[in-house]
Amino acid sequence: MTFTVKLIISLVISAVISYLMGGLNSAIISVKLLEGEDIRKHGSGNAGLTNTLRCFGKVPAICTLVGDLLKGVIAVLISKYVVLALILPELEFTAFIGYFSGIFCILGHIFPIYYGFKGGKGVLVSSSILLVVDPVCFCIIIPFFILMVILTKYVSVSSMTAAAVYPFLTFALQYFAYNWEFNHALTDALLVVVTSIILIYMHKENIQRLKNGTENKFSVKSKKK
Repeated sequence: MTFTVKLIISLVISAVISYLMGGLNSAIISVKLLEGEDIRKHGSGNAGLTNTLRCFGKVPAICTLVGDLLKGVIAVLISKYVVLALILPELEFTAFIGYFSGIFCILGHIFPIYYGFKGGKGVLVSSSILLVVDPVCFCIIIPFFILMVILTKYVSVSSMTAAAVYPFLTFALQYFAYNWEFNHALTDALLVVVTSIILIYMHKENIQRLKNGTENKFSVKSKKK
């Protein structure tokens, strides 16, 4: 097989594995096991960390946090150590494989085949992928996100702002700090743009609530007694 054919095969395998991993929704699983409830029937109906914390408290939320972080990490590592090692050993692992894998892991989280294609927004999963692919970028984006939450009190606004900054920071770090080739940095940045567009689009309902003045502000207090 030619290099191109093997590359396509590797990317397809990576996409399938990452999508299936992403579809394992930690919020749905954690709340079902710990509370016997369906998180999608409570609060905002979103199967994500924030809604889990608001409706069921810290323990299910922590389980959701850990689960979503792990599946993003595992999806990228499988792409790195299994797919590329077995199918395309002559291609050295580069960041673009992680970003590519991450897109499908996020899509799996948002549109899980196991749950009628209704999942979360993918913010937490994208964070775990970033941790594996570019730890330096992660260490900048996460404090920025936290600062935005403190300043705005809105998780949605903070998530969208971080998503918007993400591609520019990726390119700047790779090209100016890491001294990677321009084409390499641009390719990775464009993949990150896809991720950012997905994340921001998934906040369309939050945007409408922000316009209406009905968006919930962040609170660590659980609404469940």
